[in-house]
Amino acid sequence: MSAVTPIPLQQRYWNQWNASTREKAIDERSIRQAKVVCEWLSALGRMDLNIIEVGCGAAWFTPQLARFGCVTATDLADEVLARAQQRIPEVEFVAGDFMGLQFQADFDVAVSLEVLPHVADQSAFLAKIARHLRPGGHLMLATQNRPVLERFSRVTPPPPGELRRWVDQHELRTLLHPQFEVLKLYSVTCRANRGLMRLIHSRKVNWPVRALVGDRLERLKEAMGLRWTLMALARKR
Repeated sequence: MSAVTPIPLQQRYWNQWNASTREKAIDERSIRQAKVVCEWLSALGRMDLNIIEVGCGAAWFTPQLARFGCVTATDLADEVLARAQQRIPEVEFVAGDFMGLQFQADFDVAVSLEVLPHVADQSAFLAKIARHLRPGGHLMLATQNRPVLERFSRVTPPPPGELRRWVDQHELRTLLHPQFEVLKLYSVTCRANRGLMRLIHSRKVNWPVRALVGDRLERLKEAMGLRWTLMALARKR
């Protein structure tokens, strides 16, 4: 299905989804992803980075990225990007299908949050990102954690226009391997809401434990791969 879904149908879906969702509010999952990426960027020790944000959506994260250097942000949702350009004129926004776009610069960092499952050819998508990175450049990627979503979460079927192919940690590592050295790969954010995982991630159950040990329990869950989002930090070979 993903190989034949027309781009205009995908574009229409993401324009509507962003307008009804990301332009109105940012959820806990996205906030956690942004925190991880900002920590990775800070660790690079530079404020003059040339960054490309692939699949920026409503550009909710773009201003934070701009603190670390010059940002080029791209997304299929052209109507959403037109509004983002008015709000954030200092960033270059490029609307269109990333696989068909050309960029002049070699970037230091590519950031892509929850985009990988929504592209038709994941290997080609990551290869194209790698081509736009300088040697030794970094990819900072977030994507849905397939086992948690499939086994422990209630997720509605994809609507027309949304491509959806989740991956697990092994699949993500395999996809990254041809172009990238994986430096970090772990899961974050509690969103599982079915079966035993609903109890494990219950705020009511976890509150007294968190009061005793702080965030150590949450970090343990993340290290065990029991969370909604996979975070990958990778360096171009």
